[in-house]
Amino acid sequence: MLEYLNFLFSETYKILFLLIPILVSVAMIVWLDRRVWAFVQKRRGPNVVGPFGLLQSLADALKYIFKEIIIPASSNKTIFILAPIVTMTLALVAWAVIPFGKNIVLSDINVGILYLFAISSLGVYGIIMGGWASNSKYPFLGSIRSAAQMVSYEVSIGVIIINVLLCVGSLNLNDIVLAQQKIWFIVPLFPMFIIFFISALAETNRPPFDLPEAEAELVAGYQTEYSGMMYAMFWLGEYANILLMCAMGSILFLGGWLSPIEAYPFNLIPSPLWLIFKILFLFLLFSLVKAIVPRYRYDQLMRLGWKIFLPLSLAWVVLTSSYLFYFDLLPVN
Repeated sequence: MLEYLNFLFSETYKILFLLIPILVSVAMIVWLDRRVWAFVQKRRGPNVVGPFGLLQSLADALKYIFKEIIIPASSNKTIFILAPIVTMTLALVAWAVIPFGKNIVLSDINVGILYLFAISSLGVYGIIMGGWASNSKYPFLGSIRSAAQMVSYEVSIGVIIINVLLCVGSLNLNDIVLAQQKIWFIVPLFPMFIIFFISALAETNRPPFDLPEAEAELVAGYQTEYSGMMYAMFWLGEYANILLMCAMGSILFLGGWLSPIEAYPFNLIPSPLWLIFKILFLFLLFSLVKAIVPRYRYDQLMRLGWKIFLPLSLAWVVLTSSYLFYFDLLPVN
């Protein structure tokens, strides 16, 4: 019994050691997001609460905590409450398999990439539950849009991941990173990186693909009837998902925790910091896209996913497998 309690305590400690920095990071990237938009649009952005406005996200969080949670009388109250919890929980549990260094991972499973893909696919259920349980047509339309959008671009992301797996021969995220010691996969698979990045924007409902919460026609989409901390949990899940997609992009294409140059002084930087730098770099690209690119129409969004990205990613799978087979480069495990 004592051994079991020690094991449970150690695992709880590891989970908290992972989740607390992620929650703090979400608050910080919200601030960074707003500062990037302000920089592009020649505004100041948050700069009053705390030094450089760093405590603005904390002030917003306190505001959400103390605001009243209003549950519509005609809603399905159980599902209405569960929806933001499901969204936030799924966004956080996916981080369990993200390696921040060699053997620096909460759960080093052999099917890590399948685990990530499965968890990210389940994220749509929280949005559908929130839209349907609200018993209002605008949140429901927003949730249906989101479901169609996320399913469409998950197909492309899945096919893109196949290209990486063909080069590695393993579903383990550590193996994927270590396979890039000689050359990062962004070089031979650059078109797939571009498609992955754009698909990640659509997967996380980021502009120019934020159609589920388009203010013009749907007020705020599936979140319209939510308030207080329940509304904040949706945003927390959304930003945690954005960071997760940036982490996936870093691991699949940018060498994960690997240093770009194995020489002094780069080799002195701890491996987790390299992964964090790469995640921040991709997040900056996410923010710049939101500040610069206008919103797509919904028919343009679906056409891009099904008629352009899916055929291109399938064709690249054929090219990648043919090249590896012809030159006898297929990994053997």
